[in-house]
Amino acid sequence: MIWPRSILFAVAFFVVGGLLVVVAGLATVVSPQGARWGACIWSRYCMWAARRIAGIHLRRVGSAPAGPVIIAFKHQSAFETVAVPSLFDWPAVVMKAELMRIPVWGWIARRHGSIPVERDGSASALRAMMRAAEAAIAEAREIVIFPEGTRVPVGEAPALKPGVSGLYRLLKLPVVPVALDSGRLWPRRGFLKRPGTITLRFGAPIPPGLPRADFEARLHAAINEVPAP
Repeated sequence: MIWPRSILFAVAFFVVGGLLVVVAGLATVVSPQGARWGACIWSRYCMWAARRIAGIHLRRVGSAPAGPVIIAFKHQSAFETVAVPSLFDWPAVVMKAELMRIPVWGWIARRHGSIPVERDGSASALRAMMRAAEAAIAEAREIVIFPEGTRVPVGEAPALKPGVSGLYRLLKLPVVPVALDSGRLWPRRGFLKRPGTITLRFGAPIPPGLPRADFEARLHAAINEVPAP
């Protein structure tokens, strides 16, 4: 049943989900709040389709933080990027700048207040990221970042990209690590979605002010701790 369910989910995700992106775009024309509403509706629909069609359920361990805080996710799959808008009140997501150049979707992401980051990691790119992050903090929003920079295979634990340390140092906010095992069921590459339960665990906040090496070691260990089934 994996193939038929995966095909049906793909139709639901791309066709109906695509229509919801268009609706979100129309709402976004009205105000940034329209983008907030549209992103949440799209995310909730996709999570519903994953659960009811693909058989992928989500188990959350710990409490989702709210307000001015940095939330650092392990990144194994598209699942967590889809889930974020419905997990938090109004998250500002740090994402690759090229994603924000996608027609319609990218414009909605900008209106939603996503934070673009350029691949070159230059000083000017970091300053632009910081300005966007400070604007999000001024609105009491959560900042969501995927510190590995890209989706990684199950079992791999690459070094963290420098962006998360820059945000941690300059914003002086606690960082909440998030460990998960989404890649088991929703692979980073490949069409098939396997039924089962994804566990997403919010770890203990890492307080601000630690030396960079200590902070990175704690965050790296926390996001790579495999959640208990």
